[in-house]
Amino acid sequence: MTVTTVTTGTTGAKTPGGGAAPDGPAAPPAAAAPVPVLWLALLATPLAAGANAPVLILPGMARSLGVSTDTATWLLTAFGWATAVGTPLLAGLLRRRGLPALLKVSTLLVLVGTLLLAAAPWLPLAMAGRCAQAAGGAGLVAAAISLAGSARRMGVISAGFGMLGAAGPLLGRALADAVSWRAALAVSALALLAVPVVGRRAGAQLPPSADRFDGRGAALLTAFATALVLLPAAPLAALAGALVAVVPLALHVRRRPDGFVPAALLRRPVFVVSALLALTLSASYFTLLFSVPRLLADRAGWDTAAAGTGQLCALLAGSALSWPLAAASARMGRTAVRTVLVSVGALAALTGIFATSGPLLLAATAAGVFTASSANAVLSTHAVGAAGEAAHRPAAIGLFTLCYQLGGAFGPAVAALLVLGGR
Repeated sequence: MTVTTVTTGTTGAKTPGGGAAPDGPAAPPAAAAPVPVLWLALLATPLAAGANAPVLILPGMARSLGVSTDTATWLLTAFGWATAVGTPLLAGLLRRRGLPALLKVSTLLVLVGTLLLAAAPWLPLAMAGRCAQAAGGAGLVAAAISLAGSARRMGVISAGFGMLGAAGPLLGRALADAVSWRAALAVSALALLAVPVVGRRAGAQLPPSADRFDGRGAALLTAFATALVLLPAAPLAALAGALVAVVPLALHVRRRPDGFVPAALLRRPVFVVSALLALTLSASYFTLLFSVPRLLADRAGWDTAAAGTGQLCALLAGSALSWPLAAASARMGRTAVRTVLVSVGALAALTGIFATSGPLLLAATAAGVFTASSANAVLSTHAVGAAGEAAHRPAAIGLFTLCYQLGGAFGPAVAALLVLGGR
């Protein structure tokens, strides 16, 4: 699983914005020096490794918890759900209470979740721990991206996400073999090492808003997002739930345009196009991620070890290549960046559909992760830059990241439908 990224209080440039000096009425004109990007990367990227750590060790986890492997996959679903839902909720906390409160709550969630996983004898308790870890990690990601300050710095974080996400399964298996599967699921807690430094260096950046918290809007968005995340597992029930939630949500946004889902954001074409394009590229990437191993076996005759090694190399290369595009995005301009992302993303999808050569299928995987990671880094800056008011930027972060995460939920379902099902 990959997780997402965005930004907030910096000058039309925060990862989602464009500049470097803090922005907004409450920010001082010459804000403190930005937090070093490697600390922000440490704050955000362990979530990606933690999300994918269980992939290769699910059978052992299932035996330990006394359930089947299929049932144990709910640990992955729960993590994805909590990441998707937790991001807008904790971005709302950032907006309402400011950065210190967000760091404290996120740290507490990660700690509680990790402790629950360390001792959980049953699957439900382990799922609760994974949900707490994911929600806390999502809050730390929101903090990191909000402080990124530029597409170049955002690119470092996004590339790190892709690379740690790619290495997560192997890292999880190594920790499980050396210690236990519980140690493997604790890897996301490494992000807590960066919390004291980020909290101290960020100073008074990202001040809280005086707006009243929109609890109804938050609840309706959570219900809508939950239904969408569950769409691959229970299509009819999830679709019905989404329809039931979206109508009152739309009416609520009209009644309270400055609430949890700001109406101004939904009226900004730059925000809407950026979020939908990120969702599309994310879904395409995750479809390739889950399809290519089977395609390598079926079309190219590769064994499991060769396919796994090849895919890991492709993912690492594609993730690393996303950073140069993010760094050059300000010079290229919005239209040129979108053209590159759409063109390479379409080429990746077409290659995955028609290629029969192993190297071409791996190239499709590399192109897929390149476009998804680049979209996360660059389009997030466009989306948050379109927010206008500083008070709306945390909401832009949360909603953009939610769209990206939904791509991660839809991709495996598409892969199962088109490639994996019935084989």
